[in-house]
Parts: sequence; structure tokens; C-alpha cells
Amino acid sequence: MTQRPGRRGFVSKVVPLVAASILAAIAGAGIVSAKQPESPSLSDITPIAGPLSLGHFKGDQQGCFDRAARLNLPVVDSHLHPRPFGGRPIHFSDVLDYMRNSGVLFANIYGIGQRLPVDSECTYYLDCPGVPVTPSLKNDFVNAQSLLDEAPLDIHLNVSMTFADLASPEEVLASMHLLDREFPGVFKMMGEVNLIKQALFDSGRPGVEREVIESWAPFMAQLREWNFPITIHSDLGHDGNPTKHLHLMDHVLSLYPENKIIWPHLGGLSKELHRVDPAIHIDVLETLLAEYPNLFIDLSWRILYDQVFSDPEMRDLYVAFINRWPDRFLPGTDFVASEDKSALVYRDELFVNSAVLQWIDDEAFRQIALGQNFFEIYGLDYTAPGICQAG
Repeated sequence: MTQRPGRRGFVSKVVPLVAASILAAIAGAGIVSAKQPESPSLSDITPIAGPLSLGHFKGDQQGCFDRAARLNLPVVDSHLHPRPFGGRPIHFSDVLDYMRNSGVLFANIYGIGQRLPVDSECTYYLDCPGVPVTPSLKNDFVNAQSLLDEAPLDIHLNVSMTFADLASPEEVLASMHLLDREFPGVFKMMGEVNLIKQALFDSGRPGVEREVIESWAPFMAQLREWNFPITIHSDLGHDGNPTKHLHLMDHVLSLYPENKIIWPHLGGLSKELHRVDPAIHIDVLETLLAEYPNLFIDLSWRILYDQVFSDPEMRDLYVAFINRWPDRFLPGTDFVASEDKSALVYRDELFVNSAVLQWIDDEAFRQIALGQNFFEIYGLDYTAPGICQAG
């Protein structure tokens, strides 16, 4: 794949934010920087006024997106869990309102890759070390029915099959067909499913053995036939060995290069990998992106800001990397909708997880934040608006 150099230049705009916590999360001072490319090719297109809507992503209603006048936030949340690991969820209609109030028009609705027992009093698995967690069909049924019940006309949702236990692949295909029979045409993808997640080691989930990956072939073939992407959580490593688990994702990619595979959390970052070397990490990801054109990376989870993007020197390296591969990234929050989380928490997660997007160039911003990558990966009939240029 040809790598694309970033373009130079910027315009800064001070933008008032809705809460002090959000203000602190975005560059510390509420400053949103928007980069202006050299080409004035869109200077004769009228900037979009007011809130964005789905209509602005249809060809006959488009204007241009003015980065200098708007918050540089995404219209896509490609990584959203509307139900928690355990306990009571936020009502689905309220989750939709959280998105509306934050300007999110498109989202992937994931189940949860690990469910606490139904009699557990915990909401989060890390609050209950030693309690077993298992993949389950429960949330997939609820999410699909919730979409049918609410049927929002102003937000586009993709519902995901999240039940799959990758360590027991012999059970996956039958359950895929079960969900398809029960909800024909509703599901559009698979994931987030776990290849290796170190946070689950104490909960009885040690990860998938390398040889088991070869047994995925039947359900991976079905995903290709249905044109379903799959989002695979796979930790890269830990502080003692930052690339210890890389061989697992590399094996998946080598066996199933025709499957659309999304690697979340900036390609395997986790709480167990605090001290990532950006040079090594970026080299690993660029090597895989060049070799596997169906590999995509999502930019979800708060730890990306806390451990990487909050450091200007590290951020600049990743911004340059993203600009070189603008068509291979998706934005997301990794918000888990437990009952104790308010709309402000969702807004804060969106702002923090999107902070890096203010720094990327216009091509990458259109592809990632305005959703062009999302539309192309999922085969959706939408087109991202262009970026306004200086006249």
C-alpha cells in the first residue's frame, strides 16, 4: 500500500466545552487545532451550518465540514457497548440520546465479550477477581431486539455478534446461524471477541492457544460470505515483554487475510502495557498494515489518551503514523453502558478518546472522524462531507 505523507499547516480555535472535566481532557486548555491543507479545491462549497444529520452524508445534501469553526469530534462511535459486564444497563433509548446529544450519528453496537454470572452483584469484572466470566448470546439477543424496538431514524447502528468464544470455535458457526434466523438481516459484524485479554487471566480466561486459531476456518469463511468484519481484542504484550502476544494476531492475519479484521485499542494496547515504545509499536503496525490490506485499527479506550496521546512527543509520532494510513483507522469510545454512567460520562469519553483527531490532517479526519472508513468497511450508502478549504 502506498503511504501518504501528511500535509502541513494549522488553524487554532478556542472552543468552549460543556464541562470542566472535558475541558481538561482536551489538550488541557480547550484549544481545538484544525489543519488546513494547501489545496483550495473545496473553497466554493458552502460550509454545513448547524448540527450534522444523516442527510449531510447523502450526496445531494452535502456541504463541507469547517474544522476551524467546529469541534473536531467524530460522528462515528465504532466501539460502543450498550450493556455492561453485569448489573443493570442504561436504557437503550437513553444510550441513543447520549449519542444524539454528543453529535454521534453512526455506531457499532457490541455485546460484551465477557459476561459475569447472572447472580453476580458486580458491574465490572475487575471488581470481582476470581469470578468466572464467559462469552454469552444474552446481550446479542437483547441488542438486536432493542434496535428493532427503538428503530431510530436519525442514527445508523450496526449490531454485532459478540457471543463467540474463540477458544471453542466448534460452537461458533451454529450460533451465528441461530442469530441470523432469529433476526434476519439485523447483524452486520462480529466482535468485540477476545483472542487474548490479560485482564481476564484471573477470571478463568487465559487466552486462545495458537493451534486453536486454525480451527476458526468454518466461521471465518461464513463471515467472509456475509461480508462481516470481525473485531478481535488481542493484547500486544505487557511492560516486561511489550510484544509477547503479537504472534497470536500475526497468526490470525496470516491464516485469514481475506477477512476484514479490526484490531481495537490502537493495535493491542492495554493497562498491562503502560510503557509502550512508540517506535517499536508503530513499526509493528505499519508492517502488518502493509502486508494485510484487510486489517484495520480502532482508536477506542481511555487508556490511549492516558498512556499515549497525552504525551505531545508520543502523540506527534502517532499522528504522523495515522496520516500515512488514513483509510485504516476507526474512532470509538469503548463506552460500557452500566447504570451508573451519565450522559456527561459518555460525552467525556467521546472527547477524551477523540482528542488526537484534532491533530490529524484533513484527509485522515474525513476518512476517520467523518466516517468514510466506517462506510466503506461496512458497505454503507453514505459519503463523508469534504473538508472546507480556505478561499
